Amino acid sequence: MFKINRQGIKGGKVDRKFKGVREAVKQKTTYTYFPADSATPTFLSFPRLLLTVLLVFSLFACSSPPPKPQVNQEQPTNQRSDSQLTLFEGSLDATDESGRLVWRVNAKTGRYTKEKEIGQLDNPYGELYQDGKVVYQVTAQKADIQQNGKQLLLKGQIVATDPKNGVVLRGSELEWRPKEDLLIVRNQLNGTHKQLVAVAQEARAKTREQKVDFFGGVVATSNDPALRVRTEHLTWQIQQQKLIGDRPLQFERFKNNQVTDRGKGDAAEVDLNTKIVTITKNAQAELAQPAMQITSKSMVWNLEKEIVTTKTPVRVFHRTENVLVTANQGELRIPQQTVYLQGNVNGVGQRRQTIKSDKLTWYLNNQQVDAEGNVFYQQNNPSLTFTGDTATGNIQQQNIVVRSNSNNTNRVITNIIPQEPNN
Repeated sequence: MFKINRQGIKGGKVDRKFKGVREAVKQKTTYTYFPADSATPTFLSFPRLLLTVLLVFSLFACSSPPPKPQVNQEQPTNQRSDSQLTLFEGSLDATDESGRLVWRVNAKTGRYTKEKEIGQLDNPYGELYQDGKVVYQVTAQKADIQQNGKQLLLKGQIVATDPKNGVVLRGSELEWRPKEDLLIVRNQLNGTHKQLVAVAQEARAKTREQKVDFFGGVVATSNDPALRVRTEHLTWQIQQQKLIGDRPLQFERFKNNQVTDRGKGDAAEVDLNTKIVTITKNAQAELAQPAMQITSKSMVWNLEKEIVTTKTPVRVFHRTENVLVTANQGELRIPQQTVYLQGNVNGVGQRRQTIKSDKLTWYLNNQQVDAEGNVFYQQNNPSLTFTGDTATGNIQQQNIVVRSNSNNTNRVITNIIPQEPNN
């Protein structure tokens, strides 16, 4: 149900032109006058005629003029019945089946066509209602309005503010669908909040669920943690303080306004409260210090503690040292410059030297390793292999010590493989 909270003004035209008097004044010839006591006409001079005309005019002037239409300064000022165009100062209201407001738009001045339910508003202020409560406050400098009782459409420089959580959405077009509990802001979309700033082509806000979906060229930047997310679709769960992406995403982490670390994946979740990024599909992280690249099916990146953890097969590559290690799972502790790897560990150095074990601790600052369980080490120059229970050393320097446990009957086996003579 839709109504305009206003009053129309209807007024007839007032004819203030006295044609008879005007025509008499225009004439400069003498007029014939018949006195009551004479049967013969008497000719009057022009001065006497003029005096007579003035007396007639005075009689008209003393009579009461037609009443003027009264104008309420706080109500509409004009109405054209032919096009149903109304100039008004007031509000455009719409209610649902139970009579509760679903929107109210006020404007100081506006032009509105009742038949088409469209108009143009100057400096409008609107309130969007859900369950009888204001869920968004809308302002603009100018706006085109279109409504049909089911949805409201505003075009212009739109600013929509959620008074409950402080989310502000700016764009060139706003659409409110109260039955769907859906607010759409599109075209040059910019969203701001104390936690997040986002730009996109479109935002779709669900007021009851307290979430906003961003679509098209999404760039979302959080303040704490200092993180930027790029994707094509991002869901912001406001109360849970989470960002959820179901399409390829790129991450950029900042320190002192400089990008230090990057990540990407095909699906991810960012918990802004715990500062944890969980990449659930085709995960990759590239760190500046240390210069590492970590690839896995999924990983958890704790931005505050600076720990990268994966429970799925992982590939860790040190770009500077050119060392590659793979395992079934792993963890990188950035402040400690240490990598912990478990399950089918296989490390390869720059000169193709290889170490295999069940577990491996890799100290990145000095390239030392501690291997444990079914250790196998092999190098090419000189060609030799070691097997044992544990191993310690530097892979890059090919300085590895392999040991067996004292309570283990197995001995360290060293194989020296002679090089074939050159032909």
